[in-house]
Amino acid sequence: MCEWKVTYRGIVYPWHCDHMGHMNVMWYTGKFDEACWQLLAMLGLRPSRLAQDGIGVAAVEQHIHYKRELRAGDAVTIQSSILEIRDKAIHILHKMMDDATGEVAATSLVVGVQIDTRTRKAIRLPDDVRQKAIAMMGHELACVETG
Repeated sequence: MCEWKVTYRGIVYPWHCDHMGHMNVMWYTGKFDEACWQLLAMLGLRPSRLAQDGIGVAAVEQHIHYKRELRAGDAVTIQSSILEIRDKAIHILHKMMDDATGEVAATSLVVGVQIDTRTRKAIRLPDDVRQKAIAMMGHELACVETG
């Protein structure tokens, strides 16, 4: 079974909305980005460790599915799960929920790669991070709700 972690809670503010009154795509991306960093911190990849070890995480792929519109005043929660862990990469699925209705407003599938910040080359994820990710990860098919 897929294990979901709450990685973001917030409100859609009027300045998040476009000329049609809906939250603009740039804000979906920003909220999903914040959720990524929360999940990475849960795995042990906090800013202090990244700086100390000379490592980073770079998003190399992202797919967002918009399922319903959000408007100013809507409260949202993002839940995140790990779909797959590879030698140098992690696949994360986020779902943004409208708190009032419980409906999924959007999903984001992100592929992140561990990098050496000096050489800018992909490197193996640290063993402790891999172990936490594996422990958090459920069966991939149980998590995929992007359709």
